Parts: sequence; C-alpha cells; structure tokens
Amino acid sequence: MTNLTIVFHSRSGNVHQLVERAALTAREAGAEVRVRKAAELPDPMVLDKPAYAALADATAEVPNADLDDLVWADAIMIGTPVHYGLPAPQILNFIDHTGPVAIPGKLMNKAVSAFASGSMPHAGQQAAILALHNAFCHWGAVIVPNGSAAAVLHRPGNGAPYGTGTISRHEANSVSDDNFAAIEYQTLRTLQIAGAIERGLKPEPKITMVSDERLRTFGLDI
Repeated sequence: MTNLTIVFHSRSGNVHQLVERAALTAREAGAEVRVRKAAELPDPMVLDKPAYAALADATAEVPNADLDDLVWADAIMIGTPVHYGLPAPQILNFIDHTGPVAIPGKLMNKAVSAFASGSMPHAGQQAAILALHNAFCHWGAVIVPNGSAAAVLHRPGNGAPYGTGTISRHEANSVSDDNFAAIEYQTLRTLQIAGAIERGLKPEPKITMVSDERLRTFGLDI
C-alpha cells in the first residue's frame, strides 16, 4: 500500500476541491491518504473574505500539516493558490520549516507533485508549481510532472505539463470537469511513480549520506 500525504492551502475553495478529488482518487486506488492543511498565518491577505471564512469552517477538522506527515508518506502532493506568481505564503512557510527532515535525507526519493489555482489563464499557476519544484529539488525528491502525453491533458481546460492548474476567475468552488479529470490523472501518476520507486529502488553502496556529525552543525537533533 502506498502512503500519500496531500498538503494544501486554499482561499476560495478551488484548491480544496482538487484536494478532495485527489484524495478520493487515491483511496479508490488503494492508497492510505492523509489530507493536511498548511497552518494559517497571523495576518493572511484575503480578497474574498466570505469564501475564505466558509472554507475555514468546512476544513476546521482537517489537521495542520507537520513533518511526520511528510516522513510517513511515499508520495506527496502539494496544492496552492497563486500569490503574485508564487505559492501561497502559508505553503512557503510550511516548506521553510522542512529542514529538520529534508537535510538528513528523510524526504529523498519520495514521489512529489504540485498543483495550483489562479484567477486567470495566465495568473501564475505554472510559475507557482515550478517554484515548488525548486524546493522539491532541495529535498532530493522525485518530481512527478503531468507531462503532455496523457489524453486528459488535451482537453480544452487543461494542457500544462507541470501540474494541474485551474482558472477560478475569482469564483469560489469553480473547478471544471476538465481540471477534475487532470487531478485524477496526476494523482494516479504520482502513486504509480511512488510504487515503482518502492518496488525497484535499491541501495547504492557508492552513495554516502551526510554524517550525523555534520547534521549536528545545523542544530538538528539526531
């Protein structure tokens, strides 16, 4: 069984809709799934306050993500709204605190994929996904992009090879059927790659990991 953790932040519900569809798809495929939200910040920038408040109520029982959720997972998916072409500050804050598990290599070789929602067709969905890819490289994770070959990606509302991206036009909970199909595909592909890694990855004796002595120079509790 593959363990999947989905970490997300959502503002008007579109990313959350993708998360729910991804979790359903993964569970139907036999995966064990943890859905986790990035912790809120003290003073978040909110445009659609009624939608944000409604989403807060709807996700009140969803636990905040912690580092154990990443270590536990074989596969990780991260969903974010676009914020000035970048992932949401809540997501970046969570990423920024992954050093204690990333530096010792506990996130290496995990299959990791990202998806995003923006207000307009060119609002920065791809830029936000690629920004997350930068962090995944530091983790030593295996980035799972959508590619361009799957039939679902050729539907009118899809097309980005980096990851699923929705166009909300500032409408809450407005994910299209094309995008739902894309996130289903992205989830299955991420699980597929995670399963292949789990089945086929063998230790390489010539690869030496960082020593405990070196890790202690970062103030990490080994």
